[in-house]
Amino acid sequence: MRRRTLAALAATGALLLTATAATAESVHNPWPYQPTSDRTAVLAAVGDIACEPDGDAEGVDHKYLCDGTRQSAQTLTADQIETMQPDLVALLGDEQYQVGRYNDFMGSFDRTYGAFKYLQRPAPGNHEFYDYKDGEKGVDGSGYYSYYNGRSLDSTGSPLTDAEGQPVPRAHGQAGTAGRGWYSYDLGAWHIISLNAECAVQTGGCSPDGAWVKQQAAWLRDDLAADRATCTLAYWHQPAFSASASPSDEGKMSQTEWWPLLHKAGVDVVLNGHEHLYARFAPQNPQGKVDAHKGITEFIIGTGGEGLDTLAPADQSPNRVTGNDASYGVSRFSLKPTGYSWTYQAANGTGYTDSGSARCHGPANR
Repeated sequence: MRRRTLAALAATGALLLTATAATAESVHNPWPYQPTSDRTAVLAAVGDIACEPDGDAEGVDHKYLCDGTRQSAQTLTADQIETMQPDLVALLGDEQYQVGRYNDFMGSFDRTYGAFKYLQRPAPGNHEFYDYKDGEKGVDGSGYYSYYNGRSLDSTGSPLTDAEGQPVPRAHGQAGTAGRGWYSYDLGAWHIISLNAECAVQTGGCSPDGAWVKQQAAWLRDDLAADRATCTLAYWHQPAFSASASPSDEGKMSQTEWWPLLHKAGVDVVLNGHEHLYARFAPQNPQGKVDAHKGITEFIIGTGGEGLDTLAPADQSPNRVTGNDASYGVSRFSLKPTGYSWTYQAANGTGYTDSGSARCHGPANR
């Protein structure tokens, strides 16, 4: 049963009896262990999720802490995912605000999304790595890696901590290798790639010549060379093509270093968060030109629960097909052997939806 605060329970009108009912139903509900007999897999995707639960750091601005609105929004999107019963969940960064401390993950994110943690395949965001504008010091991913990979223990079984008092994560696990954070996996007939765009605090920063950027690009090149799937999807936090006219250094890096590799390899879909809104772009090449033959379709799904941003006017966001800045929600991708369909539906009653389908480029274009 998901652990929620009383405020979140009240916001969604949940009843304590639900736990008993869910337990009884689970006997007849094989999710998440039911195989997909037709080789179609379901991937849920969303980013920018959990509010900061308390002021456990000096200088924290209390106006950014969890309140009823933020907690109810992340609860609504968690409920959407559970209703979808996906095979896996792609998390698009900024899972935990404001600086992603381990205690914050446990005090907020885990109380809602923790119910299906075992299905999550995360990518990190800037709030898991960087300092925050109210003066809170970033933890360089230690809370993120510790939450997903587990905490390292000393010889007596006690958790290890670093010089800042943050837990030391296990080297490998659900979030990939600590300190790197990129990895890939297969789901149904699809190959899926999760990347770490948080280059600002890495060796060489976000420069194409930076050691960390070059290391990840080399890994991506090798991973794509070994990819034999008809359909491939990649995701990370900051988008290359902005829907809010707020491009980032990380997004620019992804456009110059990753999009050319992905486009050349025939990748079909890119998912991003960072901008707290929903948007879908027409298939594009790395230069942002419409490419109906081999273009990659970019989705921005930064609608997991944190406060919403504003869509830019259409002329400031070229090739944007649709977008919405008034809804929280999760995208459902139905991944078929030679194509896919998507559905985004608002979780907070705005009525906004976006859906469609497309065929994959296929191995002939790799």
